[in-house]
Amino acid sequence: MCAAREGRWGRRRRALLLCCVLVAAWEAAWGQLRYSVPEELPKGSFVGDVAKDLALELAALRARGARVVSQGRTQYFALHANSGHLVTAERIDREQLCRMLEKCVLRCELIVEGEMKVYAIEVEIMDINDNAPSFKKVIVQEEMSETTAVGSRFPLAEAQDPDVGSNSLQSYALSGDEHFSLSVQAGADGEKRPELVLTKALDREEAAFHELLLRASDGGEPARTGTARIRVAVLDANDNAPAFSQAVYTVRVPEYVPVGFTLLCVNATDPDDGINGEIKYYLKKGTDTALEIFDLNPGTGEIRLVRNLDYEEWNSYELELQARDGGGLFDTAKVLISVTDVNDNAPEISVRSALSEISEDAAPGTVVALVHVQDRDSGGNGEVRCSLGEGVPFRLERALDDYYSVVTARELDREQASEYNVTVRAADGGSPALRSSAVLALRVLDVNDNAPVFAEARYSARLPENNAEGALVLTVRASDADWGQNARVRYRLREGRLRGAPLSSYVSVQAETGALYALRSFDYEEVRELELWVRAEDGGAPPLSSNVSVRLLIADENDNAPQVLYPPAPGAGAGAGAVSGWAGVELAPRSAEPGALVAKVVAVDADAGQNAWLSYELAKATEPGLFRVGLHSGEVRTARSPMARDAARHSLVVLVKDRGRPALSATATLTVVLAESVAELLSELGSAAAPAEPAGSLTRWLVLAVAAVSCLFLAFLLLLLALRLRRWRRSRLPPPPSGTLRGVPASHFVGIDGVRAFLRSYSHDVSLTADSRKSQLRCAPGSCCDTLPARPPPDEPTPLRGEHAAAQRAADTDALTQAQPNPDWRFSQTQRPGTSGSQNGEEGGAWPSNQFDTEMLQAMILASANEAADANATLGGGTGTMGLSARYGPQFTLQHVPDYRQNVYIPGSTATLSNAAGKRDAKPSGGNKKKSGKKEKK
Repeated sequence: MCAAREGRWGRRRRALLLCCVLVAAWEAAWGQLRYSVPEELPKGSFVGDVAKDLALELAALRARGARVVSQGRTQYFALHANSGHLVTAERIDREQLCRMLEKCVLRCELIVEGEMKVYAIEVEIMDINDNAPSFKKVIVQEEMSETTAVGSRFPLAEAQDPDVGSNSLQSYALSGDEHFSLSVQAGADGEKRPELVLTKALDREEAAFHELLLRASDGGEPARTGTARIRVAVLDANDNAPAFSQAVYTVRVPEYVPVGFTLLCVNATDPDDGINGEIKYYLKKGTDTALEIFDLNPGTGEIRLVRNLDYEEWNSYELELQARDGGGLFDTAKVLISVTDVNDNAPEISVRSALSEISEDAAPGTVVALVHVQDRDSGGNGEVRCSLGEGVPFRLERALDDYYSVVTARELDREQASEYNVTVRAADGGSPALRSSAVLALRVLDVNDNAPVFAEARYSARLPENNAEGALVLTVRASDADWGQNARVRYRLREGRLRGAPLSSYVSVQAETGALYALRSFDYEEVRELELWVRAEDGGAPPLSSNVSVRLLIADENDNAPQVLYPPAPGAGAGAGAVSGWAGVELAPRSAEPGALVAKVVAVDADAGQNAWLSYELAKATEPGLFRVGLHSGEVRTARSPMARDAARHSLVVLVKDRGRPALSATATLTVVLAESVAELLSELGSAAAPAEPAGSLTRWLVLAVAAVSCLFLAFLLLLLALRLRRWRRSRLPPPPSGTLRGVPASHFVGIDGVRAFLRSYSHDVSLTADSRKSQLRCAPGSCCDTLPARPPPDEPTPLRGEHAAAQRAADTDALTQAQPNPDWRFSQTQRPGTSGSQNGEEGGAWPSNQFDTEMLQAMILASANEAADANATLGGGTGTMGLSARYGPQFTLQHVPDYRQNVYIPGSTATLSNAAGKRDAKPSGGNKKKSGKKEKK
């Protein structure tokens, strides 16, 4: 039997769902969806296929961000993004949402953000038999007098069943005692009211209490029941029942009344005395909410408010009161409480969907936000008027019921306003009206709609000529009203040519800063003005650009000296043959009056302006007072009449200056001949030109001769001074020890021309013998200063002992015979003593050729030989040769040898010979002594 019932319930549920689907399809065709679902479905249960009913594709539905929004605090429905189904988001209890309502409908909206569209959805919640009838009191105490007449009716507490329809309370049943029966009365509102009917007279002595069981059943399948126990106590007789002054009490109260306020005071009377006349008031019936809000005073019948009223939650209440006396008799009355609305709710603004950015080229009418506005008040207090703030390019359009769309009213311009704070204002119809507002922040995205604009319509600059390459000329600047990359300005030159060359070879512009630089040095005489165009281009796509003209004026500098055209410069007429000799020669008659024009100097200046203003003045004249020059004309005129004593030929130097800073000048030379005829002029020119060349040549040769004699005399004085100083220094040295140099390698010998090296800062060892072939000259290796080394280098051979002197002397003779002269030790032509140094001759070993130099050289050699003999130096070899035969042959004697003892150290002697300049005289002789001693030890 239970299986049959479950099968019938399943078939009914499927039929109900099919009916709901058909109704939803019919409503979708009219732009509004209607569904119906039973209550108590689990979360995520299917309600309807929204995507199919609205003909929306699932991909578009996911991409456009569709969602379901309910007006209440709890969201009971949700949209399944993958399937497009409307499903339950919470468990729905119809009795909790729609208590005391026949039809329970929940409303929600489907918002498609990508399309800015909204669809209304209504879902009817179908009742199921999920609640059993229940009594407020499970045990009911009833008191009846024993005098109660048979047939008397006693109202019983009604059972409450939140379900509706067939699932609601359907019937009552009474069991337990024969004295009572149950009578069910149908009220005007369709409610079933159980009454206890006395069917048999009561007798307290027979039974003081009667136990009854009242059962309430609904019409569901399976049916649900609820029970209450009724205990009837039999009392003594009370023949008068209380009576209310009114059967129905009606009261209207505003929703803002405070808690504790007394709404109503009911009154009932009972003519009985004593306890049977004492009346108590009870709330017998009312909703749970009403019982929580109102309180009845049992003794006084005052109904007080214990909780705040809210018209938006519940606008009317119905209470059933009972007045009962001490004998158990009672009377009932109804109290109807109506709550009047007060404007206590401001409009509520909810931004359902909004853009945060919009392009400035968006078309008028573009939806930027979807706003929902509602007021929980009723009547005029709930009528809402919406508006936008002033001064914004937007307007409001009603979308659906309480939905408004904020759309653009005109084209936007980011350059005027880059962002907007759009204020949506709402005001209700109450008095005073309540207002609310919401702010929409909207940023305007830039579009490249503005070309760069130059700060000036035309640029011009002055640049002095002869400027440095890369000099800054000027800077052009352009601004772009756009933003970001669209406002980034770059500069470049527009192509053009000047004097056959591109403009880019003259100037360049820096792309980022707009600085214009000169790439070459300008010459005012070649280019005086430069016209070019600079283009400014932004970084948009496509880019916008603008051009500006730049005029560059070259300023003149005084960089050109005046140029004399007449008289021509000397040599300017060289190609004219005989005529060139007459250039710059003017004829002035001796009989000329003062102010007579003689000649005119003509000059030009390539500069301009003040730099080209020329002035003339007479800089030099043979006869200063005879001629004058016009300051600005350049005319040469006679200042007075020529006299007989005046020379026939006059030379005039005219200075031509410009007015630049600094001023540049040029000179012109005029030759004026005072003659009465051309023949006289020619004879004067011929007689004056002939002796000119011999006189100039003679003067030049005289100057050269005097200079040569002066140089020779100065050289001679220096030589004598050097000899005196050397002799004085040697006289102060101690006598040298005796000894000879032996064992000196042949590679240390040099020819006589090696005397040239003594002028340098080298240290030398010289060994002179009586035989010129045994003379030795050795340079200390690795030394380039005047200080002699403390000891010979390690590679130097040890000096030979006395017993081997003869054998070594023979070996040295053979080595010197084959030795070649060292060119580094030769005198240059200019370093040789005497006047022969200034004569041209062979540098490699040429000797004096005139008598004066020869005699001087012989005197020097003889003096050197005598001093060497006095110092007991062993010279060895042939007499008077000093080893010169090794280079020039045995016929060459000491008389041909110059003085080579300067800066020469003679081993075995303490004497140190200094050079002619005396630069090394300050060196102590101790070094020589130390070196000499070490050589002797070796």
